Amino acid sequence: MVPASTSPKSVRHFGALASGTRDERAGVAEVLFAMLPLPAWIFDRKTLRFLAVNEAAVALYGYSREEFLAFTLDDLRVAEDRPGLRAHLARESSDGPQPLGRWRHRTRAGRVFPVEITRQHLTWMGRAAALVVVTDITEHMTSDETIRRLTVAVDQSPAAVVITDLQGNIDYVNRRFTEITGYGAAEAFGKNPRFLKSGLTPIEVYRDLWDTIGAGREWRGVVQNRRKNGELYWESATISPIRDAAGAVTHYVEISQDVTEQRLLEEQFRQAQKMEAVGRLAGGVAHDFNNLLSVITSCTELVIEDLGASDPRREDLEEVRKAAVQAATLTRQLLAFSRQQVLQPRVLDLNDVLGGAEKILRRLIGEDVALTTVLGSALGAVKADQGQIEQVIMNLVVNARDAMPDGGRLTIATSAVHLDADYADDHPPVVPGDYVLLTISDTGVGMDATTQRRIFEPFFTTKEKGKGTGLGLATVYGIVKQSGGFIWVYSEPAHGATFKIYLPRVEPPAGGEPEPVATGESLRGTETILIAEDSDAVRKVSREVLERHGYSVLDAPNGKAALEVAVWHSAPIQLLLTDVIMPEMSGRELADRLTGLRPDVRVLYFSGYTDDAIVRHGVLEEGIAYLEKPFTPDQLARKVREVLDAGRGG
Repeated sequence: MVPASTSPKSVRHFGALASGTRDERAGVAEVLFAMLPLPAWIFDRKTLRFLAVNEAAVALYGYSREEFLAFTLDDLRVAEDRPGLRAHLARESSDGPQPLGRWRHRTRAGRVFPVEITRQHLTWMGRAAALVVVTDITEHMTSDETIRRLTVAVDQSPAAVVITDLQGNIDYVNRRFTEITGYGAAEAFGKNPRFLKSGLTPIEVYRDLWDTIGAGREWRGVVQNRRKNGELYWESATISPIRDAAGAVTHYVEISQDVTEQRLLEEQFRQAQKMEAVGRLAGGVAHDFNNLLSVITSCTELVIEDLGASDPRREDLEEVRKAAVQAATLTRQLLAFSRQQVLQPRVLDLNDVLGGAEKILRRLIGEDVALTTVLGSALGAVKADQGQIEQVIMNLVVNARDAMPDGGRLTIATSAVHLDADYADDHPPVVPGDYVLLTISDTGVGMDATTQRRIFEPFFTTKEKGKGTGLGLATVYGIVKQSGGFIWVYSEPAHGATFKIYLPRVEPPAGGEPEPVATGESLRGTETILIAEDSDAVRKVSREVLERHGYSVLDAPNGKAALEVAVWHSAPIQLLLTDVIMPEMSGRELADRLTGLRPDVRVLYFSGYTDDAIVRHGVLEEGIAYLEKPFTPDQLARKVREVLDAGRGG
């Protein structure tokens, strides 16, 4: 459209000059035409040739007046617009001023630009002609295109964008807002963003928000909201004032990101740090604690062995032994949770493990719980410590039983699964590959989201005081992780719980697993054994146990002293029994140096906690004999006999 301040008045003069002679009127019209600030021309409606052109047109298009007068309308247009021009002219019927819409013109330099045209029919020197007034709308179109691009960019932004008025009522939301919240634009318009509140963000956060933006400043923070489907999510938001040309705040714009996954990962990291701290504590005390328990257990066993069956002191000692066993179990749980126990893995079929444990499981759960096992075919094998996997199953079954005080259904299933890259991306730190899945489901009371986030924490329990240590699931978690697997829990209040354990699938060895060496009936022997142990009490009780079984025993308080004993002792030494962790020289270094002097000596390590001296990532190195502390006299004697017999058999 031609601006009202120029075009309409100028156009009217050609048909409404009320006074003066014909020549005078023509003169005035020519002056007005020439003075028009907008480009203008007159063309013959029949031939479309230019009849007159003003200075503004010459200046804009770059053609001289003579060149213009040699043109037709087609010469200013791009080729593809010319058919449309002729079709438009053929449809014209009105003689009054008419806007002819937007067209594309070309300058002498070849620049194509958008214009808006207004035309007025008139008679020029006896010809049917038309006056055209042109407005260059390049700047206007550029602004429109900029706005369009900005609108598209905002709508396609990876961040949610919300614009509200000063009262907080929503005027605009983009597509990402809908993706995050589940609410469409029509559902959000006119509402206050408070409709997303979960009730879990402290009220002080919102007070600070309004105080900040009300003062015209930018606010940044994190709030917990609720999606349309009821799910909770965390949102990191920046809210800024929008100001008009005068600087007055007219609206607020919020740009936010869904940071739920990030918060969960941060929470998992914090949990891992807490577990690591407890693990370091457990490892630090386990060595000394298990030394003490070894002494208590062994001394108690030796005294009981010396007492008659009817001795009244025997009952008290049995209680001491029972307490020591419970303490040893607690220590093992701490080490399992912290992934610092020593595993002795072998290739297993989970179906065989479950088959062997089913009778015990049925006795554990009682008659009011129905047990169903669904064992998959073509399962494949896993490499794990069978005793530890059995402990995982037992702990989960006991938890399931406790979650069904009035009875229910317990289902244990196995299957072969492949976890692809998409699953791994959604479940860090899963690695894509083939797994054997162990699933344990119950129909019990279930858990809410808060409880689920804490169930693997050590000492966390929902049971009554005295009913649980809070180490059962922490132990499960540690064993699964140390076995290279992953564990996930799915539960809702009143809808039971499902634990899914993924263990890496392995190929069975070509020759099968080697059978353990059979130990003879007698635990006695006559061989010479060198004990290296920095704990005087453990060294003393170990010596007594072995001497009672007929062995000749040498002992030393550390590695250096043990080497000196081996040098001056001229007779053969058949076995080195050494603690793994000792000051100055580790048990592994002692064993390496001693076998260099005496290649035939066998080595048995014992420890209540080990570093990487004899294990790699918690798994015992192949060919290494190991006895876990605390031990009983019978366990020590059996392990010693086993190692010596294996050496003789080789």
